[in-house]
Amino acid sequence: MPVYLQIILIVVAIIVFYLLTLYLAGLGIRRLCFRIITDLEEAKAFNAAKAIELPDSRRNFFRVGTGNLQPRALNVLIADGLVVKTGTGKYYLNKEKVAEMKGKP
Repeated sequence: MPVYLQIILIVVAIIVFYLLTLYLAGLGIRRLCFRIITDLEEAKAFNAAKAIELPDSRRNFFRVGTGNLQPRALNVLIADGLVVKTGTGKYYLNKEKVAEMKGKP
């Protein structure tokens, strides 16, 4: 097999591996988002008075990696407006946004 063909195959393999990694991380974040929404619905946290605490920060600074996706999932939900963070660090669900999201096909 020619060297230039081997180089092209290696580059393609690296790109496929990178895209697969991004896809799998996205699936993990999506699963966590649904779990966070379910936890907030079960706790009936639909306003600031009934807001609950969720673990959104790392306990140990040196534990880096993809093992803890909960903070990223919370940031996605907050950015989309589905979850609201209170001034005291608690979270509640924006009922209208969730109903709008569930109503979409």
